[in-house]
Amino acid sequence: MNLKYLIFFVAIFLSSCTKSNYDVVVVGGGASGIASAIQSSRLGSKTLVIEKSDWLGGMITSAGVSALDGNYKMPSGFLKEFRDSLVSYYGSLDSLKTGWVSNIMFEPSVGNRILNKIASSEKKLKIIFNSKIDEIKNEKDKWHITLKSENKLNKIQAKVLIDATELGDLIPILNIPYSVGMDSSIMYNEKIAPVNTNDIIQDVTYVMILKDYGEDVTIPRPINYNREEFICSYDSKECYNTDLKLWPKEALISYGKLPNGKYMINWPINGNDYYVNSIEMSEEDRIYHYEKAKQKSIRFLYFIQTEMGYNNLSIDKEEFLTKDGFPKIPYHRESRRIKGKVTLDLNYIKAPYFQKNSLYRTGVAVGDYPVDHHHNAHPNYRELPKLDFYPIPSYSIPLGSLIPENINNFLVIEKSISVSNLV
Repeated sequence: MNLKYLIFFVAIFLSSCTKSNYDVVVVGGGASGIASAIQSSRLGSKTLVIEKSDWLGGMITSAGVSALDGNYKMPSGFLKEFRDSLVSYYGSLDSLKTGWVSNIMFEPSVGNRILNKIASSEKKLKIIFNSKIDEIKNEKDKWHITLKSENKLNKIQAKVLIDATELGDLIPILNIPYSVGMDSSIMYNEKIAPVNTNDIIQDVTYVMILKDYGEDVTIPRPINYNREEFICSYDSKECYNTDLKLWPKEALISYGKLPNGKYMINWPINGNDYYVNSIEMSEEDRIYHYEKAKQKSIRFLYFIQTEMGYNNLSIDKEEFLTKDGFPKIPYHRESRRIKGKVTLDLNYIKAPYFQKNSLYRTGVAVGDYPVDHHHNAHPNYRELPKLDFYPIPSYSIPLGSLIPENINNFLVIEKSISVSNLV
């Protein structure tokens, strides 16, 4: 090859490959990912967020679950900052109380814009969207990451790496021990757990954000539609074979009512939950099942329009600006769970002061929600333990549950921390 052409191609390669150093790199710009990155930058660390989509917020924005749970009387930390930003946008705290599933309801696109606005004000924080990790390795106590972004390769070094992905994507790559599915009752001495371990995870959902169009916008009858699939989603007077509490159709719709005449459809009672354990699947298989989850939601929409009489409601194509109007990602309720320095099980939550280790003394976050697992879309759900709204007190998350046993300078957050399946 002519030397000048060789030099030319080398120059092109070098110009497309940049190298940057950071104190902290967070992989995943979901709810916990962006919150931790903002806090990291505020503490003085040069921080990078790597996000594979073009949105921030994960579950509460990109997945469309724009309804926050928690203790509304004790707002603090970044949750308070985010809530106050919503209040500033919508005008009052009461303006967020549009549905009955939560006291903090908002449009996903608004949540995304607020998170971007907060993040953009942090000088030590950088976010790279639409990016995926090509290679990752640890050498001499530093993380070396090769990132694919806009047809470019970015070489990144970091002192600390954080996995904040929806499914714990870095965990198997780094050979970190983890578990998937339900633990047996003897594993952590949790009486309400199943007798035997299994690989069953909670249902996923492709949420719909519907808009009131003020006229008949009934969609064409979907392929494979059968009204019987959803006849027990509400108190239809035609449902005779269910062990679930049924609500009036008005409650089903108002459950996820959002500001500005929109409705979040994330209905667990014979609604649009879909069962698949996609955690270890190939990308091709995931896409196949996520499309099936979307089709189930479309069938449910048709049922809402034709059987419940809400033909004025349909998908808001402007909310996510995706081709089909669906959220950018499905709602994942469950992920891989690492084996951490400590494991938070149900006993540490029910009776924290009477356990072998005082994990409550090392709390770095708080939680306030009952055990509430979604398994109704599983074909054998009646054989599984009933895990809806099992009461527990408020609790704290110990620091050790974020730290894997066998690797340094690496933290795991989001849904992949070291906890039992029930927790």
